[in-house]
Amino acid sequence: MSSTAPVVSPEREQSVLAALRSPRRLRTEVLAGVVVALALIPEAISFSIIAGVDPRVGLFASFTMAVTIAIVGGRPAMISAATGAVALVVAPLVKSHGLDYLIAAVMLAGVFQMILGGIGLAKLMRFVPRSVMTGFVNALAILIFTAQLPHLIGVPWLVYPMVAIGILIIVGLPKLTAAVPAPLVAIILLTAATIVCGLSVPNVGDEGELPDSLPSFLIPDVPFTWHTLTVIAPYALTMALVGLLESLMTAKFVDDLTDTHSNKSRESVGQGVANIVTGLFGGMGGCAMIGQTMINVRVSGARTRISTFLAGVFLLILVVGLGDVVALIPMAALVAVMIMVSVGTMDWHSINPKTLRRMPKSETTVMLATVAVTVATHNLAYGVIVGVVTAMVLFARRVAHMTDVVEVAHPDDDTRMYAVRGELFFASSNDLVYQFDYVNDPQHVVIDMSESHIWDASTVAALDAITTKYAAKGKTVTIVGLDDSSAARHARLSGHLGADH
Repeated sequence: MSSTAPVVSPEREQSVLAALRSPRRLRTEVLAGVVVALALIPEAISFSIIAGVDPRVGLFASFTMAVTIAIVGGRPAMISAATGAVALVVAPLVKSHGLDYLIAAVMLAGVFQMILGGIGLAKLMRFVPRSVMTGFVNALAILIFTAQLPHLIGVPWLVYPMVAIGILIIVGLPKLTAAVPAPLVAIILLTAATIVCGLSVPNVGDEGELPDSLPSFLIPDVPFTWHTLTVIAPYALTMALVGLLESLMTAKFVDDLTDTHSNKSRESVGQGVANIVTGLFGGMGGCAMIGQTMINVRVSGARTRISTFLAGVFLLILVVGLGDVVALIPMAALVAVMIMVSVGTMDWHSINPKTLRRMPKSETTVMLATVAVTVATHNLAYGVIVGVVTAMVLFARRVAHMTDVVEVAHPDDDTRMYAVRGELFFASSNDLVYQFDYVNDPQHVVIDMSESHIWDASTVAALDAITTKYAAKGKTVTIVGLDDSSAARHARLSGHLGADH
C-alpha cells in the first residue's frame, strides 16, 4: 500500500508555529541560520571597510538588523544586514564628520523609512517591469561573483583547489542527501582540512578584527541642532530610499521564488524600525541582502522568520563567543559558497540566445540597461531607477507610434470628417496638429475621437491648437465621440492652457 507525503501550502511553510512543531522543518531553519551567519561575517567586515568604520560597526549592524527584521518585517526568511549600497552612501559622511554623525543618520533614515512605508511607497513596486526585475537579478549575480575576485587574485595556489572542492561539495552533496545544507558541510570540511594540515591560506581573521564584547546601547554624541539635521538629512534620505528599493526588490524576488505574497508596506516600516534599533546599538545601518537571502531561501530551503532571527543570533555568538575559531575559516570556503550563489541567482533563461531572439528588443534593452548601470556603479538602486526610466521612455515611444489620423467621410461638400485612433498623451499628441489639411479642408471639420482616449493636458492643448488653426481660416471644428473621462478632461482644460502649452 503506497502513501504520499501531505502537500504543504507555501503559506503554511512560512508559519513559525508549524516549523516549531516539525523537527525536520526546524532543523532546516536552524542550519540555514548557521550558514547565513557564517556568510555574513566577511561581508559585514568588508562593508565596514568601505564605509570607513571599525568592523565591529558592520557586524553589530548585521546582528541587530537580522534579529529586528525577523520580528517586525513583512517578508519571512529574507535576510537584512549591513550592505554595500548603504556603505557607499554613508562613507563620505563618516570621512567628514565621524561615527556619531553616521549613527544619527542611520536613525534618521529609519524614521524616513517608517514614514515612506506608512504613506504607501511600497505600492510603487507595481511600476517595476519584469525586464527590470530580471536585470536586477542578473546584475546581482554578476556583483556577487565579481566581489569574490579579490579573494582569488594574488593568493596562494592552494586557494584554487580548495574553492573547486568547495564547489564540488555544494553541487554534489544534495544529490546524496539533503539532511544538512551543502554549504555548511563545505565550510566545516575545508576549515577542518586547513587546521589539520596547517595550510597557509587567507582566512576570515585576515579580513578584520572580530569583536570580543556585546554591542551596547548608545545615543550619538551630536548636537541636536538645525545644522546637524542639514548635515545628516541628505545622507539619511538617500540611505532610506536605497535601502527600501533594494529591500522591496528582494522581497518581490523571494515572493516569486517561494510562490508566496509578502506585506511590502510592513517590510518598509520594519526596515525603518530595524535601522533605528541598529543605530541605537552603534551599527552602520543596512537593508535586505539578496545574496544572503538566496543562501537562506534557495540554497538552504528556509521559509520562516526563525532562520532570519537565528542568523543574527548565531552571528553574534560566532564573532563574540567563537571568534578565535571563526577567524580560522578559510575564505576559499566562503568564496565557493558565494560563487554558487551567483550561479543560482543568475536568470540563465533570460540570456539564452533563443530567448533573446524571441524577446522584444525594448525588453532586452531595459534588462541590459539595468545590468550595465548596476555593475558600473555597484549600486542596485541606481540600476533599478535607470531600468524603470528606460522602460517608461521606450513604452511611451512605442505607444506614440500607435496613433493615427484618417479621413473617414464627406457628409456633404462643406464637411469633412477625420477619425483619430490611439492613445493620446504628450508623446503621441505632439504631431497631431500637423496631420490636418487646414488650407484645403471645407468650412466644417468633424473630428471623431470614439477610437481614442485623452490622457493629459498636452493632448487638450493640441486639440485647441487644431481648432485655432482652422478658426484662423474661417473654418469651424466639431469634436465628437469622446468617452466620459476624455470629455470631462477636455471640458475642464480646453481654452485654459494658454498659447505656450
